Amino acid sequence: MIQMLAPKPWMVGAVLIASLGVTGCATHKYVDQHVGAVDTKINGTQSQVEAHQGQLAAHDAKLGELDRTSREALDRAMAAGKLAEGKFMYSIVLQDDGVKFKSAKYKLSDADQAKLTELAGKLKADNKNVYLEIQGHTDSMGPPPYNMELGEERAEAVRVFLNQQGIALSRMSTISYGETAPIAPNKTRAGRAQNRRVQIVVLA
Repeated sequence: MIQMLAPKPWMVGAVLIASLGVTGCATHKYVDQHVGAVDTKINGTQSQVEAHQGQLAAHDAKLGELDRTSREALDRAMAAGKLAEGKFMYSIVLQDDGVKFKSAKYKLSDADQAKLTELAGKLKADNKNVYLEIQGHTDSMGPPPYNMELGEERAEAVRVFLNQQGIALSRMSTISYGETAPIAPNKTRAGRAQNRRVQIVVLA
């Protein structure tokens, strides 16, 4: 009859240590794999955040290059949901050069009409979903309330003419700055002539 020998205590300990060692290796491997996967996801998310921050910084820098009224036009259009991409394209200024927008006047000259006809043709040929803000400006001669009204009349004259050239009214808005946004000193005749203007801001 074969007699079974009881395992010695040191043998049991060795087996337990060996089994724990194997389990420990497997656990470390599992943890390492999952930690690595989480790190990869975190790094990817961080890269996306950094890229987004870079785009915002570039957008802010671009806005910084625009003049005040163009920035405000872009802000208004984005707030109203008028734009798909929210970016400034270009602006066109109709300005008094001795003929156009004489003092207290808002009637478009032949030269203005030719320039607006060219703009309307370009917009229709490009066939882009652009949005126009037409800004009316005046010099500082006359009371501020009158100048605000005159600026609106100048902007509206441009809007009506562009609509006659085939630009939808829904793609245009007007605003008057009156005398509040001069681009030249109002102390001289030449400066006042520059301030009597309409600025068309083209946004997309």
